[in-house]
Amino acid sequence: MVKVSPFRALRPAASLAERVASLPYDVMNRSEAAVMAEGNPYSFLHISRAEIDLPLEIDDHAPEVYQKSRANLERFEQEGILVKEAAPSYYIYRLIMDGQAQTGLVGCTAVDDYLEGRIKKHEFTRPVKEQDRIDHFAACGCHTEAVLLTYRSDDFIDQALLDWADGHPAEYDFTTDDGITHQFWVLNDAALTAEIQKRFAENVPALYIADGHHRSASAAKVCQAYRAQHPDYTGEEAFNEFLAVIFPHDQLRIMDYNRVVKDLGGYTTEAFLHKLSEHFTVTPVANGPYHPEAKHTFGLYLEDRWYKLEAHADIVPDDVTEGLDAAILQNAVLAPLLGITDPRKDDRIDFVGGIRGLEELERRCRYDMQLAFALYPTDINDVLRVADSGQVMPAKSTWFEPKLRSGLFLHPLEDN
Repeated sequence: MVKVSPFRALRPAASLAERVASLPYDVMNRSEAAVMAEGNPYSFLHISRAEIDLPLEIDDHAPEVYQKSRANLERFEQEGILVKEAAPSYYIYRLIMDGQAQTGLVGCTAVDDYLEGRIKKHEFTRPVKEQDRIDHFAACGCHTEAVLLTYRSDDFIDQALLDWADGHPAEYDFTTDDGITHQFWVLNDAALTAEIQKRFAENVPALYIADGHHRSASAAKVCQAYRAQHPDYTGEEAFNEFLAVIFPHDQLRIMDYNRVVKDLGGYTTEAFLHKLSEHFTVTPVANGPYHPEAKHTFGLYLEDRWYKLEAHADIVPDDVTEGLDAAILQNAVLAPLLGITDPRKDDRIDFVGGIRGLEELERRCRYDMQLAFALYPTDINDVLRVADSGQVMPAKSTWFEPKLRSGLFLHPLEDN
């Protein structure tokens, strides 16, 4: 079972929350971050992407960047932009996109649960990305962004959060430019907090990382560094936990994660379609774009035309990981036909989140790519099964929407 603790969040004054809130640090590049924060001294990007406040010749991962993050964080505290909660609390965070709401618990999860496998992973991490967040968290003395976790829904926890939100005014309630509504409550009832904490400890055997594998890995390594500096630690110190927003699995929304490829690997269009027909039923689509309607079905965009690809049974393994659509496409098309054996490193392939729509695939094929594949969204239950099996998902299998806004709650590593 898992430990989920209340904590004293460092968070914006209610009147500033909308101006502080920013997209996560890893969904934009430096120049995009600078544009987003322009004219807004309250933007959390001044902390999460502090390189925007430094000369361009300074590298994104230079020590000066992390020092600037710390300086900007201290400025936010000194100016009252961010204020520390008086007492440990849980928080409730609701996001509403296209009329669909997801309501989650903001709390701190135990690094030991992560290290011992009760917080389960489904992705590999890259050392360079881990190191960036290690340096950032260590410099700030804070977990500045939350990990998105999920659990198999629990009636008591789920209903408790809904009831509290329905019965109390939100501390923050605003809608961002992308049309997503963000609502936030302080759950400051000691008895209910204790009940929820007990329920996780007794009824929830595992949590699952939905988004934030690098943040969680980095938080664990920062914790280990703190433990080395404090050999008499008890396990109750703030640095033994990391910041998370935890949603029931049946409220999460996974969108398609599509592929665009630079060339046909030497094939002509006719020859490529013929090779595909050996393992797929290939059907031209009269009125595109074509969005797959079921598992093991793909859309192909090639030479201004859409095709429906239906995988034959012989290339659909009875395996929790290899039977995923991203794996089928990789093993039956991308590697053997197009020569893309490592999609994480090959510059002939790029990945397009479903939030951009299939029109973005068409645009990329007119601009810098030759063909595109549209995938059916991965089922959250498949993600949980892969994590339970100890395996990892194929590269770029899940695109979660909506994205958490950063800056609405931080977790100081030393609670004083």
